Amino acid sequence: MSVIARPAGRTPRAARLFYPGIALAAVVVVVVGFARTYYLRGYFFPQRLPLLLQLHGLVFSSWVLLLLVQSSLVATSRTHLHRRLGIAGAVIAGLVVVLGLTTAIVSARRDVAGGSTAALTFLVIPFTDMLVFGSLVGAAFYYRRRSDVHKRLMLLATTALLGAAFARWPLSVMSSGAVAFFVATDLFVAALWLHDLASRRRLHPASVWGGLLVLVSQPLRLAIGGTGAWLAVARALTAP
Repeated sequence: MSVIARPAGRTPRAARLFYPGIALAAVVVVVVGFARTYYLRGYFFPQRLPLLLQLHGLVFSSWVLLLLVQSSLVATSRTHLHRRLGIAGAVIAGLVVVLGLTTAIVSARRDVAGGSTAALTFLVIPFTDMLVFGSLVGAAFYYRRRSDVHKRLMLLATTALLGAAFARWPLSVMSSGAVAFFVATDLFVAALWLHDLASRRRLHPASVWGGLLVLVSQPLRLAIGGTGAWLAVARALTAP
């Protein structure tokens, strides 16, 4: 997560407040969602998590925390340290994708072996999450010298990961289906758009295209998940 500050001066006040604030909101979403099954698991479940899930949780948590740290560093004009941590961001982003895909396949393989055919359909959701996240992070690193583009794409990339956390919130509405946690995730896209309108009087192109990628991917994956083509792919991925 490497942003080079604009040469003209300090980061505008609105951005200094907004980006650390929404990053903190993402941390809260993740902590609430995974409190029972990961962060406070010992209080709720006697079984230890498999090593793969422990690593997945650690890397996922590290990414969200890094977003908060990096946005705070920019907000306080410590861009030199921010750039140095960008190397760690690239490594963690790659691990998020690798472990995210691996965990999804292993979990689906276990559920399919237990007789759950719904796992084949559901597999499209984490796979699309990783595709959207990877695409946005890749674009963000490409535009790392354009701080206005970079920070928006990094926020939207993280937003693409929040559905899994929202789905585990202890609210009955979140257990009603994918639409509920998609809508909750979309609030972060809406917040970015509202920030753009308030601070710039217009939407930033990165906010538009990155936000649309997040939004369009949601109904698209639901449409693809039940098709014969996807089920064939999912069966191949989960085959013993």
